[in-house]
Amino acid sequence: MMLHPATVHFAMVLPVVASAFGLIYLITKTESMSKISTRLTLISALAMIGVWYTGNQAGPLIYDFLSEAGQYELLEHKELGLYLAIAMGIIAPLKIAGCKMKKFALEALAIVLLLGATATTFLQGKHGGELVYNHGTPFKAYMIMDSLQEATATAEESEDDAEKLEAYEDAIDDITMFHEEIEEFYGNTIETKEDSE
Repeated sequence: MMLHPATVHFAMVLPVVASAFGLIYLITKTESMSKISTRLTLISALAMIGVWYTGNQAGPLIYDFLSEAGQYELLEHKELGLYLAIAMGIIAPLKIAGCKMKKFALEALAIVLLLGATATTFLQGKHGGELVYNHGTPFKAYMIMDSLQEATATAEESEDDAEKLEAYEDAIDDITMFHEEIEEFYGNTIETKEDSE
């Protein structure tokens, strides 16, 4: 089972929450807000590192199912995920040190860096969404398998070769229609036989 889809939302939301509390701290400069924003920054860093790890495990499982463009995007997504994990792994200790030593400038630097990492996280989320929806062959594979299994069951029940052939032709039509609807929905160009010749 891939854990990445289930955990990725934490890495999207937690830096936003940590950034919001960090900005509140910059305005109020209270010790309690310093501690809250520091703990949230640490939790965000742990979530980011965990999500990078689960993504690193999931990537090889789907790589071969992606188109060439999808494979390229997956590698970019992986690389940016690593940079975000490293960045958060630096930002959190900076924030903790600033909080412990009561150094406002150090905490402010960590919060500014956190805001940058949070913005980059949205870009990373966009890439992840494109992988799923624009290059999501594994997602389409489930529908393809369902159609083929249904066609196989129909063919096994039938004695007539023409009916067996028709069952598989219907399955191919269903798969083609589904593929075209998904590609059209996400604004991808559908390549026809004429285009490929």
